[in-house]
Amino acid sequence: MGFTEQQDPEWRECRVELPTPGNWIVLDLSAAEPEPWARSVSSQHLAASSPQELLDGFAKDLLWYWTVAVRQQALCAALLAPPNESVIASYSVRELKVPPEALRLDILRAEAEAAVGPYFGSPRVSEAELPVGPALRVNRLEPSDPESSSGTVVEGVCHYVLPRRASVALECRLLWTALGLGEELGKVADELAASLRLV
Repeated sequence: MGFTEQQDPEWRECRVELPTPGNWIVLDLSAAEPEPWARSVSSQHLAASSPQELLDGFAKDLLWYWTVAVRQQALCAALLAPPNESVIASYSVRELKVPPEALRLDILRAEAEAAVGPYFGSPRVSEAELPVGPALRVNRLEPSDPESSSGTVVEGVCHYVLPRRASVALECRLLWTALGLGEELGKVADELAASLRLV
């Protein structure tokens, strides 16, 4: 999966290899008209015999994820959704606005451990050495809608990556609501982060 081209002279594009590509939907963040795109993807993803309300509902879900990714200025985003099934997890990569002097794992770790927010329990923080560079791995639970008392709980694994060949910090985040799949999806997050490349 390729990502939005950058103007940085150190790199123009980052890429991630999606495991079992047929189970993922890559969001077209450059779509000028996202609604027709979402309807088209929905009709291809679900069985031809699916009722219209199911097709419309899945298209609405796609638009929601698309809007979030665009608002967060993601370089790319993809959804784990096996054919004819609903979305299991969402994945995105974006560039963080970090001053050059803060491009260090110890600073990122301190910020992650001190972060205040509507989280459940303490984050599980560890460091990893990825092919593209060192990374901080953060696993935690949080509400899907922090301002609502009726939201669902989301689990996520986020890798804050410091590529060796560029003065940049990248956030690679996988989120899901099926908490029973935490261990399995945590491994998927690690696999995705390990495949990250700058070209």
